[in-house]
Amino acid sequence: FKSKSVESLMINRKMANHMIRTEKIFTLLVVTGATLFCGATSFERHASCFAPTTRKGIKSGGTVRLAASVSDEPVVLYGSQGSRSPLVNWGAYELGLPLRMAEDLQNNPHPFAQIPCLVDDGGKTIVFESGAILSYLQRKAEEKDDAGQAAAGRNAGISSWISWANASLDPICFLEIDGKVYDTGLKKPNRRVDALNRILGGQQYLLGDGEDNFSLADVAVGAYLLYVPQFFPDVDLSRWPDVVRYMKDCASRDAYAKAFGPNVQQSLLSRLDAMEGGEKKKLFGMF
Repeated sequence: FKSKSVESLMINRKMANHMIRTEKIFTLLVVTGATLFCGATSFERHASCFAPTTRKGIKSGGTVRLAASVSDEPVVLYGSQGSRSPLVNWGAYELGLPLRMAEDLQNNPHPFAQIPCLVDDGGKTIVFESGAILSYLQRKAEEKDDAGQAAAGRNAGISSWISWANASLDPICFLEIDGKVYDTGLKKPNRRVDALNRILGGQQYLLGDGEDNFSLADVAVGAYLLYVPQFFPDVDLSRWPDVVRYMKDCASRDAYAKAFGPNVQQSLLSRLDAMEGGEKKKLFGMF
């Protein structure tokens, strides 16, 4: 009996040591920005926790292309217009990263055969989940940036907002039962969206004012917000005027139209304009 107990204890210790080693390896992978990106934490602080930093880039229409050089080899995206894939396209276009759509979804390497799924480095790198893909694109675009600590602080802010969009904003925007969306939580007051409205009341984008402070944080948060009036056309978000203004700024960008289509862009802008009272202003302007 004692022999069995000792043997069992030794086995348990080996398993514990294996789990510790596995956890350390997993942490190292995440910290060093390896292929696998996962995990999400809520971002509940004010945006000023991450001081805006100036990013040098080349402006082209509504797109800021980073000055840092990146590989000309395009990343490959498995996705479709009817999914969350366009928000990945939007992010890549904003960063100026070359991207091409996969021709055959049957070859999708996603472990659960879902989309979006991104492939890079000739198939050596596979990234899935939209938030993880945006984080990967951000690192890829700035991997040769020499801005040092300023870039690190900026990336921390971007990653935090991407995580918040996936962990906190998504379940507010889309109410589900058994995995099926049946309504949006934006039809009712919400304290987190109230806080977001206050933040955006003091600055244009999530990292600050001006074109240089538009980032993938806005792609993540803006995309989720803009999906709501697409799926629920009768929703009224006028109780959050600064959020509506922010949504218009995001939807007005050239890269958004390129990713989602000009018809979607114009339809959204029309609805958002009506929420701001734009339709009433036009009506009174006729007389």
